[in-house]
Amino acid sequence: MDKLDGVFLSTKKDGSTSYRSSITYKRKHISLGSFPTAEEAHQAYLEADSLLRAQNPPALDAHTEECALPFLKWVVLLNFRDNNMYFPTPIYVRPHFFYYYYSPELVLKFDIDDLFYYASHKIMKRGGHYFVADFGMQVNILNRYGIKNYAVCGKDYIFKNGDTTDFRRENLVIHNKYHGVLIVPGKTGSLYRARIHVKGNYIIGTYQTMEEAAIAYNKAIDILKRNGCMKNYVPNYVENITAGTYADIYTRLPVSDKIKNLYFSE
Repeated sequence: MDKLDGVFLSTKKDGSTSYRSSITYKRKHISLGSFPTAEEAHQAYLEADSLLRAQNPPALDAHTEECALPFLKWVVLLNFRDNNMYFPTPIYVRPHFFYYYYSPELVLKFDIDDLFYYASHKIMKRGGHYFVADFGMQVNILNRYGIKNYAVCGKDYIFKNGDTTDFRRENLVIHNKYHGVLIVPGKTGSLYRARIHVKGNYIIGTYQTMEEAAIAYNKAIDILKRNGCMKNYVPNYVENITAGTYADIYTRLPVSDKIKNLYFSE
């Protein structure tokens, strides 16, 4: 059989054969994937060629299950065609933001400042949370915006426009950015409760400001360590506060006697 355009015979690790498809566009060599037959690989090449070079190329919403290429590959190719930027992740760039297509039905939105981060980090989903692989670890993408893993949407942070797929910074409003701090209703407004987990949750105290609760959490950590606790707690870093002010707040803040009376044997 004559060689088909864009098709290359390859051998898998188990010794079986497959057919790889690729195309070159604007001097960029683009892999289109591996296919069980040469004809399927060739059809993928022809479809990519049509997407990239046709006078009236199709748009993303023209993709169907019968297409030779998967939808996410369409996103990659059309972004390269329309925006002259090639990314291996399924990103489509708009003037002031970009779409990240997790699937045809699930599209995330990000600020243009985050473009090159997500261009090299594939987004995954587990249990309703979005992650990327970073230095061998799965990192919740909310961490990038100062939101902790334990934070509760609607309580510790909100999406201003109600769209939980819109991760543009102007749309993310953080109500609580500290470990061990809970927002609780008070008679004249919100109060802030500090809580720490030591074989169960212990209330440290309730305070007027988020920063006070965060510092009280740090103080509880210090008390527990002095009492022999070996658990590796992460203290809060409180921004925009001087060392002297921090020390004054730390000294005057009350901490529950239950915390003070917890002792640990070696």
